[in-house]
Amino acid sequence: MSDRDLLNRFPRVRLMNGATPIQRLARLEQVLGENRRGVSIWVKRDDLMELGGGGNKLRKLEFLIGQARSEGCDTLVVTGGVQSNFARLAAAACARTGLACEVVLAQMVPRGTEIYQANGNVLLDRVLGARVHVLGTGDDAGAFAAGRASEIAAAGGKAFVGTLGGSTPVGALGYVDCAFEIAAQSTEMGIAFDHVVIPNGSGGMHAGLAVGDALDGKNPSRIRAYTVLLPAEKCVAATLEKVNAVFDLLGKKDRIRAEKLAIDGAQLGGGYGMPTPEMIEAIRLVGRTEGLLLDPVYGGKAFAGLLSDIENEVIAPGANVLFVMTGGSPGLYAYADALSST
Repeated sequence: MSDRDLLNRFPRVRLMNGATPIQRLARLEQVLGENRRGVSIWVKRDDLMELGGGGNKLRKLEFLIGQARSEGCDTLVVTGGVQSNFARLAAAACARTGLACEVVLAQMVPRGTEIYQANGNVLLDRVLGARVHVLGTGDDAGAFAAGRASEIAAAGGKAFVGTLGGSTPVGALGYVDCAFEIAAQSTEMGIAFDHVVIPNGSGGMHAGLAVGDALDGKNPSRIRAYTVLLPAEKCVAATLEKVNAVFDLLGKKDRIRAEKLAIDGAQLGGGYGMPTPEMIEAIRLVGRTEGLLLDPVYGGKAFAGLLSDIENEVIAPGANVLFVMTGGSPGLYAYADALSST
């Protein structure tokens, strides 16, 4: 069995119709001019998925819902922040597959405005049919979700609890698969990407891509991540733990050293979900040159980091860079107060 066939051992529910496209940001490159240092900028459009508004969490949910159904569960209970993209896409995936869905939303970001608490992803959670539990400041989302699972069991059902961001080893398999997908597209296009640029929140996407690259004979340090949740040192440790757990799940004894995980903390700003001037400028720049919508929590900060690293030649002049556009544009509506000024 080849490494690429390992994923076939795991139950999976298809939520995507084939590979997401890779596109060059030619107009952005033109506007940046000499400031881009000859770097070619491409995007992997993981926002272009037909279900629930699209986004990277659907890759994880293919395997998580596969696991839930294989265990005989009829309800998915997921946790996240108030504007969780994972919660929205879990609600959509459950609607498609016939599972009941409950989303448990914690106050991870100190933004108490009505537009943040009720618009964006929260509105879509309700539209998609999820039962929404918005917790108070300091409430334990994990404990609440476990309690709901117990109540569902007492009523004769069976719940599968999805942790923050779906970043379990099983969930990360979606991005092992994505690494293989990028490799196939790279070969077809005749382009070797020197860097794959991503945001790192709960770490599952980074872990999956790193494992996939390692299994495919590539250097996982080409994946350049910008942490949006934890300080860089803690993010490295948490991501490394997930990497090794994915190897274990796949029955592999491979390991990746911490120094192979390129994680930058310069774009974190005031913390998870807190706007920065650099994030706002990146969203406006990509929107006004390419007509594409980066989200304010993940993609906006990661793209700001990419632009900074190109300008400062942390990314070598002339490199080919692939930015994974993870979706999450509904979150823009929850940040109208930060983004509406011209």
